[in-house]
Amino acid sequence: MHEQIAFAEIERWRDKLDKLALDIWNHPEGPYREYRACEWTAQLLREAGFDVEVGVGGMKTAIRASYGSGKPVYGLLGEYDALPGMSQKVCAHKEAAVEGEWGQACGHNLLGVAHVGAAIGLKKAMEEKKLPGTVIYFGCPAEEVLTGKAFLARAHVFDGIDFCAAFHPGSMNDVTFGTATGLNSFKLHFKGRTAHAGGDPHNGRSALDAVELTNIGINYLREHVPTSVRMHYVITEGGVAPNIVPDKACAWYFVRALSREMIDEVYGRVLDIARGAAQMTGTELEVEFLGGCYPTLNNRVLGEVMYDTLCEIPREPWTREELDFAAQLNGDKPLAEPLHTGVEKYEDNSYGSTDVGDVQHIAPGVAFDTACWNMGAPGHHWQVTACAGHSIGRKGMIYAAKAMALFGLKVMGDPKLLARAKQEFDEATQGKPYVCPIPDEIPVPNQD
Repeated sequence: MHEQIAFAEIERWRDKLDKLALDIWNHPEGPYREYRACEWTAQLLREAGFDVEVGVGGMKTAIRASYGSGKPVYGLLGEYDALPGMSQKVCAHKEAAVEGEWGQACGHNLLGVAHVGAAIGLKKAMEEKKLPGTVIYFGCPAEEVLTGKAFLARAHVFDGIDFCAAFHPGSMNDVTFGTATGLNSFKLHFKGRTAHAGGDPHNGRSALDAVELTNIGINYLREHVPTSVRMHYVITEGGVAPNIVPDKACAWYFVRALSREMIDEVYGRVLDIARGAAQMTGTELEVEFLGGCYPTLNNRVLGEVMYDTLCEIPREPWTREELDFAAQLNGDKPLAEPLHTGVEKYEDNSYGSTDVGDVQHIAPGVAFDTACWNMGAPGHHWQVTACAGHSIGRKGMIYAAKAMALFGLKVMGDPKLLARAKQEFDEATQGKPYVCPIPDEIPVPNQD
């Protein structure tokens, strides 16, 4: 069977895949700065016989590694960036490896390597059985700031793929059928005029007042948008001392929704509020648009195939040490099991975001998770970092690699299946082409 060739090849490379995941875990890097992760990943793919390009789409840490020729073209969406302040040792209590530094609290060290393993396993099966088609590993920077894939899409890096798969580590084995929100990310900078806040405040124009009025307006706006819309913010600059009227203030905002149309509508209303706040305070407004992404568009035809695939593949049992470690992390939470063992379908919508949606609006795609950390771990948490460096995470990573390899073999070998997925995609998009939410004049963030 083709899948046994792929599985055996993944196992043959397992030590190197584990090492790559641990190397990236031990050297976490932030968005657009994933230099070592990119170099090591590209090196392993070259060793495996892929045609590797680094720096695609004008992004220094982006990878396109391909094998094969012709149709169908299968895209594997890897990532490897980390989160700030999430450094953590592999232990069951909170203890930073390096205080305040980056850490793999979303498990992207596992995510990127799982897609590498899938590509390697699938390549071997294609070689031995002389199967037609192309498999492409995309190393996608900066998912944590939700713009990496949009910049790559704007540069047409994903053009020509016929379907794609996106694995993400999680607390459960599941296939996602719901929608995750897209978003716009932007900063509002207000410029006013300083004055003595006690002696002559009438001569000042408070930029901080403008930020606060904007935020008040947004909080009133919440009543008049769909309940699925999310608006949140932090004030990044608000003045230097209470006795000086602030002449500069800034807040950073996310607007999330389940469709690009609703994102754009609410974003426009937020900007109207900010303009009104500037008028009320006699300040000037500058809008700094940081980027945006599409909501996900998970393909149900492909999702059912991935669900069956996850159910078919034998799962390695958790060891007593792994179960005990997870139980310690879970603490007193009343959970049926420390680590997940089944396979589920996730039908609900998600109000977090991922830039995977940008690719899923270019070609039919599927998203799924495997159990890589304890059932009780919150997202973006030190417990996730701990498990991402533990055998728990690597075991889920290998399971995901095998799933994506077998999934690829099924879809690439069944033209009717791929046609049904494409029909669903066409109906969902209503024939509308993908339009990148990041305007051409906005450059890729500084990567020096």
